[in-house]
Amino acid sequence: MIESDDPPSPTSPGSLSLGTSPMSGILHRQNSLSRPQRPHPLPSSIPHNLLPSAPASPPTPAPSPTPHERAPTWNNAGEDEDAFLRDARAHFSTLDTSERQRLLAELLNQCTTPQLSFVQNFVTPRLLKDPFAYLPSEICLRVLSFVDDVRTLARASQVSKLWRELLSDDMAWKLMCEKHAYRRMSDDAATAAEMDQSYSDTIASVVSLRPAPIPHFSRPTPGSSSRVFGGLVGSSSSDANFGARSFDGATSSRTGARPRPATVSYKSHFKHRYMVETAWRHGGRVVSHHITPDQGVVTSLHLTPRYIVVALDNAKIHVFDPEGTHLRTLTGHVMGVWAMIPWGDILVSGGCDRDVRVWDMSTGESKYVLKGHTSTVRCLKMAQNGLAVSGSRDTTLRVWDIRTGLCRHILVGHSASVRCLEVGGDLIVSGSYDTTARIWSISEGRCLRVLVGHFSQIYAVAFDGTRIATGSLDTSVRIWEPRTGQCIGVLQGHTSLVGHLQMRGETLVTGGSDGSVRVWSLRDMAPIHRLAAHDNSVTSLQFDDVRVVSGGSDGRVKIWDLKSGHMVRELSTPADAVWRVAFEGDKAVIMASRAGRTIMEVWSFSPQDEPSSSTMHEARSSSPASCPETIMAGHEGKVVGGVSGGGDADGDTRMSDLPEPTTPRQGNSKRTTNNNI
Repeated sequence: MIESDDPPSPTSPGSLSLGTSPMSGILHRQNSLSRPQRPHPLPSSIPHNLLPSAPASPPTPAPSPTPHERAPTWNNAGEDEDAFLRDARAHFSTLDTSERQRLLAELLNQCTTPQLSFVQNFVTPRLLKDPFAYLPSEICLRVLSFVDDVRTLARASQVSKLWRELLSDDMAWKLMCEKHAYRRMSDDAATAAEMDQSYSDTIASVVSLRPAPIPHFSRPTPGSSSRVFGGLVGSSSSDANFGARSFDGATSSRTGARPRPATVSYKSHFKHRYMVETAWRHGGRVVSHHITPDQGVVTSLHLTPRYIVVALDNAKIHVFDPEGTHLRTLTGHVMGVWAMIPWGDILVSGGCDRDVRVWDMSTGESKYVLKGHTSTVRCLKMAQNGLAVSGSRDTTLRVWDIRTGLCRHILVGHSASVRCLEVGGDLIVSGSYDTTARIWSISEGRCLRVLVGHFSQIYAVAFDGTRIATGSLDTSVRIWEPRTGQCIGVLQGHTSLVGHLQMRGETLVTGGSDGSVRVWSLRDMAPIHRLAAHDNSVTSLQFDDVRVVSGGSDGRVKIWDLKSGHMVRELSTPADAVWRVAFEGDKAVIMASRAGRTIMEVWSFSPQDEPSSSTMHEARSSSPASCPETIMAGHEGKVVGGVSGGGDADGDTRMSDLPEPTTPRQGNSKRTTNNNI
């Protein structure tokens, strides 16, 4: 049925009857002004394309609706009409509620359908009420807590000043941080402060001590403990909360981290983390650096808040700032470096020359040369109270006090090379080619338990203080209970050597030479995801609460979603091989081989309008002694992948172009020699 534009008859069933009233004269005049005229026949002057027989014109888009219907304007009203409306408004203001309703009803009965539509659009926005203007703030925040989409909250903050004030409340954004599993702001600061205190004690001892030539004393026998200097070196106390903060060649070290600048609010904290997570999926910027013109194998990589440290098989250790600017090269080893562990400004390294060296990375000085191993030092980890643990192919482990350069314990028990180790509190877990893993006590200097079960060499160990995981050449992963030494689970699935392990809570991630990455549930002892990650061996593996990052000898670096198991993206361009990958927060470092040269790529995922996490170290990294102006100038103006970088024509910097390391002072070299053990 087609609606008529004519006004309804006063006697029609749907009309409102007012009867007689004092306003009948005004209504009569209003009706005479607003009564529509009958349509006239189409004049002959209408354009041809508008006649019914003419083809239809192409449709034009309708105007966008406005948020609120604007109030009518009387600028174009005639003199008599303006006077009448002025009188009508004055008369309407004198009526009571019932009279106003009768007048409005009569006026609406006289309106056409388009006019009623105008009234509806005009009235509807004025009937809307903001519930947040009437509800208590606690209820408003409770309602907003059910919004999961951050973009919805961002749009809601633009509704009004009241909504913006509500959405500026930190509680709403704290809940958003929890929903998105963003770590609380206090977590990083508390962890960093705790580790900073331990690091400060250690570094103070290393820097301030000026020990005299070591008196004659017998070398410690296996299982014994040396206590010298009037109790300066004592027994280690157990700390269940203290664990190794670095995974050799795979993950970054947070040991010795200074507290980062406190974030102003949870809102800014969430904004930063959200933008970082978005960049991990779709963005990021990279600067590439050539390290060596020859084919050098990267044996270890660590990313700390202060440094990027790279060890190679050519006996050199390169130290960079977090932005990838070369600071110095640590020279002293005479053969390949196969293990290292940073601790604030201190670095402990070991290699094929059988020595363990303690470095001050801020100056490049070699503090101590710790002698004792009779074969290659294959693994290193830091323990509590400034102790370092080394494992060697000579089948032994040694516990060193890096504050004094003394060997605290020699741990004997394995019958073949010690390939890997982890430290948690007072316990050391070591894996060996003799197919066994052993649990040692640092304070007692003895073996507590022997873990027997694998049928071939053990290549990887993970320890979180409550569980031990071991990966072996027999393709299996075994889970052990450290207190009893019992095997509580055997995880099968890999078809080749399992060389990479990392535990985090109830999740274990493994990587093997078969190119696969597997995510396991330690609660169910069952696989969660089976990822066909690489066409060849997995060379590097690390994960956090959100993502898994894997590198392979097929030259690719891939990022996976930890929860869904889907590949998020492939980071960087394919290379000949990927040696190591490490990431921490908004930084990632890739060591790869391209065209016969070893290349380092430093990726940053921090928002470009915010300072990087390494800003607080800028003064140190740009000092004249460590970064001459010629080198800094070489890093300006070059664009790599749309990002400003530096170097030669392809955006890289050769190690041959970098300055030689600073020669240690004569006094320091003598002190190093005199403290050898």
